[in-house]
Amino acid sequence: MILTLEETKSFLKVDYDDEDEYIEELINASEQYLKNATGKEYDSTSFLAKLYCKILISDWYDNREYMEENKISKRVRFTMQSILQQLKYCDGD
Repeated sequence: MILTLEETKSFLKVDYDDEDEYIEELINASEQYLKNATGKEYDSTSFLAKLYCKILISDWYDNREYMEENKISKRVRFTMQSILQQLKYCDGD
């Protein structure tokens, strides 16, 4: 497992338990997404993988509905694509 529920909630700035199940689903989905995209499995020792999953989860959490893309989301998507390329083609952190 790359991320814990506690560290993910801290990153999202969520201090209540009402959405724990949803956040756990996002954690699992982000880890599966990363594995499918790179063909590699990561654990909690890969800081780049942790960052990628946190950003992906944050984007999914904050944008539950389809929204028009804005400049911030374009920057986030560029950052995520850059991190994903490094994870896919580079060994180690």
